[in-house]
Amino acid sequence: MATGWDSRPVTDPAGAEWLPALDIPAPGRQRRWTVLLRWLLLLPQYIVLFVLTIAAFFTTVVGWFAALFLGRLPAAIHDFLASFLAYQTRVTASSLLLVDRYPPFSFDAPDHPVQIEVRATSLNRLAVLFRLILMIPAAVIVNLLQAGWMALAWIFWLITLVLGRMPEPLFAATAAVARYRMRLNAYVMMLTAAYPKALFGDEPLPAAAGPAPSATRPLLLDTASKVLVVVFLVLGLAAHVLSPITTTDGDGSDGTDDIGISRPRPATP
Repeated sequence: MATGWDSRPVTDPAGAEWLPALDIPAPGRQRRWTVLLRWLLLLPQYIVLFVLTIAAFFTTVVGWFAALFLGRLPAAIHDFLASFLAYQTRVTASSLLLVDRYPPFSFDAPDHPVQIEVRATSLNRLAVLFRLILMIPAAVIVNLLQAGWMALAWIFWLITLVLGRMPEPLFAATAAVARYRMRLNAYVMMLTAAYPKALFGDEPLPAAAGPAPSATRPLLLDTASKVLVVVFLVLGLAAHVLSPITTTDGDGSDGTDDIGISRPRPATP
């Protein structure tokens, strides 16, 4: 994970805008017992992540004021938020069944298969000022993607459990969800000036560029994977449109209370 103001340029070798990168190895064998108990095993991680999220929220607020004056995040704030994002992404990748390796309780995990790269950069003060408004379209997309994936989570869990691995089209589509979510969080925390992009994958690297750093850099989605991403979006939209917001008889039997407000239900991580 690159940090520091003299780390790397914020454009790629072709001069295009550089986006935060996610590295995950190609889908391989997973131990069935860890797949079976995956979300139970991750409960301690969710607790730690909940506490860290509170700290990251207040750090982001401080960073927002600092970025308005400085046009960038102070190095200490950038490093903490980048480390938090890396930790959050490792937990997310595990919960989405992308990797078998358990995420360590540490910011620094250079040997873990899931890595991110964010590059410190100057920020447009106007974009910082309106960050909460600018993030809304991408936040809606992430919300739909996550809701759509969770609607099918038990099917994906069963497939991975039976096969002992995640099929490649499902892996690519799920990695696209994880990467877009990571890029949105990086944008919200002002770790990047680049708006989340490339939901449907990247272009292949030219032959002269050498071997790809990982299975998700570049992230190549075939037709089946792209169809799955669209399915996530459609199911996520349907889940929001069809979720009950009114009662029929006021007895709460439809999952709402007497004034028609939907009660929260447990969700798959």
